[in-house]
Amino acid sequence: MLRAFGSRLGAPLLRATLGLGPGPGRGVGGACGQGWLQPAGHDTGVKVYNSLTRRKDPLIVGSADAASWYSCGPTVYDHAHLGHACSYVRFDIIRRILTRVFGCNIIMVMGITDVDDKIIKRANEMKISPASLANLYEEDFKQDMAALKVLPPTVYLRVTENIPEIISFIEGIIAHGHAYSTAKGNVYFDLQSRGDKYGKLVGVAPGPVAEPGDSDKRHASDFALWKAAKPQEIFWASPWGNGRPGWHIECSTISSLVFGSQLDIHSGGIDLAFPHHENEIAQCEVFHQCQQWGNYFLHSGHLHVKGKEEKMSKSLKNYITIKDFLKTFSPDVFRLFCMRSSYRSAIDYSDGSMLEAQHLLRAAAAFVEDARAYMKGQLACGPVREDVLWERLSHTKAAVKAALADDFDTPGAVDAVMDLIHQGNRQLKVVTKEPGGPRSPAVFGSVIAYVEQFFETVGISLADRQPRVTTASVPGPSRGAFLHSSLSVRNSESEKSASQCP
Repeated sequence: MLRAFGSRLGAPLLRATLGLGPGPGRGVGGACGQGWLQPAGHDTGVKVYNSLTRRKDPLIVGSADAASWYSCGPTVYDHAHLGHACSYVRFDIIRRILTRVFGCNIIMVMGITDVDDKIIKRANEMKISPASLANLYEEDFKQDMAALKVLPPTVYLRVTENIPEIISFIEGIIAHGHAYSTAKGNVYFDLQSRGDKYGKLVGVAPGPVAEPGDSDKRHASDFALWKAAKPQEIFWASPWGNGRPGWHIECSTISSLVFGSQLDIHSGGIDLAFPHHENEIAQCEVFHQCQQWGNYFLHSGHLHVKGKEEKMSKSLKNYITIKDFLKTFSPDVFRLFCMRSSYRSAIDYSDGSMLEAQHLLRAAAAFVEDARAYMKGQLACGPVREDVLWERLSHTKAAVKAALADDFDTPGAVDAVMDLIHQGNRQLKVVTKEPGGPRSPAVFGSVIAYVEQFFETVGISLADRQPRVTTASVPGPSRGAFLHSSLSVRNSESEKSASQCP
């Protein structure tokens, strides 16, 4: 389900869909945002950028106890790379925030595409069955996600285990007059039958690609729901003959199996907006005979190779596998790297940007260790302005909550927490002799607890820094110099982060 269709969509339209700039004039297709129905239910307190409306809408889910979320999963024919990881980690952070900050219990379903042209081709090259290849790389994907600390979905559903349900879904679309079968055994969605309702998501439908001369489509823009079997390919029996599902119908069926005719949140990379998500909307709304199937579509920006206007992908041969990346950097560093930009924005990958994230985490970990040493009486400091720290802690809590409620503004939240650490470091003024005044361990205990809680909320453990940078073993003047160095790192990193945010 992770496919490269961004080139068809075009950079201006991609940016407009993500809310990062104006898009082209709208052509034939549905009016993006017009007719969107604000759902009834539980208001999470978050405003989220909705690709359906191209604006920030209040995030209202059917139930706080069971918010429905469908995530497009992988097509399992090869190792996952950092481009995939970036999208999954960003949405994992959002899921954790919704759950742990805004009290929303998420029911997440992820579809696994385990039969596909690429899987069949790769399996033939390796001289193994498509099922064996898919099983191998599905487990590989799950291991990579676990290594990145991505929470598993509530349930994975494989395409090959739901073929009868997919066939029934296609039959329903045909019965409603929106699809047709051909003499060759293919079934296509009749896009013209959708009228001006098509294009709800991207607002414009790019022209169809050229079709081969023997195409049996009625219209070039129609897309496959069922593909007739080719010689030597895996197939299933159907009312239209032997074959296998088209790409888009898989997700519509799998999501509907669990959530029915109403879905709170649908997520994926921006390259999936068209045609995949647009076609999912068309299929589900005609099958369920509903005006609005998915209420919120969230799309993540691409991971770019620094200095190039191209996303990281296998087809461009510019990718880094997750396993290779984790030989150099920790999953915590990658998470902070992802948090330093909006989940909707494109993000440049480079060793330098990873080192910047690593330095920030080391600075945070060093502050926590120094503050804990102060609480234990192992760090001699001058008088502490408790009133300043209590006020700053209260301000930080409010600022972080406000940032996360504003379309999951993780750069703003990180900046607020690092500013709190900056203020705490200013109070930890190392002296060479034992101070005579009162000590203030309670306020530092509260700051430590909040800083650790913030990072744990988004899946980052400050205790897992490798290699760890601490100040506990550094004698007096040198330790003070390190505190100053940590502060300088934080200031320079914040300035760079601010300049990169959209």
